[in-house]
Amino acid sequence: MPEQDFDTAIAAVQREWVGRRRVQEDEIALTAVRRAAGMLDLDPDSFQVGTPLPPHWFTLFFGPIFRQSDIGPDGHARPGAVLPPIPLPRRMGAGRRVRIMGRLRAGEPARQTTEVVAITPKMARTGRIAILTLRQTVEARGETIAVDEFDAIYREAVPPGQKGPAATPTPAPADPAWADEIVLTTPLIFRYSALTWNAHRIHYDADYARGVEGYPGVVHNGGLTMHLILDAALKRAPGELTGYTARLVHPLFAGETLVMAGHAARDGKMSVWGANKAGALCAQLELEFAK
Repeated sequence: MPEQDFDTAIAAVQREWVGRRRVQEDEIALTAVRRAAGMLDLDPDSFQVGTPLPPHWFTLFFGPIFRQSDIGPDGHARPGAVLPPIPLPRRMGAGRRVRIMGRLRAGEPARQTTEVVAITPKMARTGRIAILTLRQTVEARGETIAVDEFDAIYREAVPPGQKGPAATPTPAPADPAWADEIVLTTPLIFRYSALTWNAHRIHYDADYARGVEGYPGVVHNGGLTMHLILDAALKRAPGELTGYTARLVHPLFAGETLVMAGHAARDGKMSVWGANKAGALCAQLELEFAK
């Protein structure tokens, strides 16, 4: 698309979509909670109706529900069905800024209000991009549980038969106070996608991931990367998690090992990260805890 046409299209989408809101109800069903627990290798039967969930689990619910006929060729809802029709075909999560005020409870109704905060076009090293920022406010029992500002990056298509441009890896910190590892298996990625109702084909269709979007294979879900790092960090938490920022910087793929590591907590804060076995930084998080 010529630059002038792209600018015109983006401006039109900004006018129509920025400020738009969508409400998603969820019962936080016990079955879904137990499936999440099983996926994370926890005892599903330890969760009962009314059990408070870990503070970051709100991201496992409220997956957008839409008709099968609204699915586009990449597995996402077609542009305009749920999210703004940004005129770039490739979309991936980039990061989030989260404030946590409470916890969801298994079996108790909750709702999430999603607002389109900004659509920001930019020129990056890899070409034209647009950043979509959503503010997701989670409420239950008449209280605000969490406010999550989430960024997704839209990119240009990869020419047929070519690989997507690879970013130069940044080395992960070499001085962790602790580290855990997990192998990112295809069944794990599938179970997370099923739980969160994410049909993006890069997370299960290796031929599509390679042939259309230029990846070397099935792409690990960035939301799960953040979740696993948080799980590891909360084993060393000095108190209740009250917020975090997260940035995804390098993709991970099925079969790779995620190394989750971090510094010791200090003054109610903790710096943590995820890396692959080659030492490339894949995600970086800054956590805050109640003092």
